[in-house]
Amino acid sequence: MPRVFNVHGDEWDRSEERPGWRSRGAWVGQRIGGELIGASLYELDPGERLFPYHTHHANEEWLVVVAGRPTVRTPEGEDELREGDVVAFRRGDEGLHQVRNGTDEPVRVLMLSTLLAPEVVAYPDSGKLGVRDAKGDRILLARPGPTLDYWQGED
Repeated sequence: MPRVFNVHGDEWDRSEERPGWRSRGAWVGQRIGGELIGASLYELDPGERLFPYHTHHANEEWLVVVAGRPTVRTPEGEDELREGDVVAFRRGDEGLHQVRNGTDEPVRVLMLSTLLAPEVVAYPDSGKLGVRDAKGDRILLARPGPTLDYWQGED
């Protein structure tokens, strides 16, 4: 029998306790032996957000609403989703997104993603840029400085 994970269970791999960002997460893709597609299940408490507004430059993500009515923020504005809705976040600026729970009940979302590396993630609200290497290790999380000439400092 293949490895199975039930999205209605309560098996969590991590918990975020930061006020405004409280959630639980399970690494579904790893648990079921995924190789090319990642999946993470998140449960988000009322009034909380999942991650800062961001976009991936290497990986496409999909959101599947498992339970509740999360609100998704994109460049087009905010939309409340319902159970069963599926949304794709393409790579680059058109894929900017953030998930929040504006209801009085927990919500659950399954995030699916390609697993391309290296990866660059941009956070426009804070001006940060994150870079991970081919193994997934963080190389950089910073605010970019002035644009440099390619040959600057190479003499």
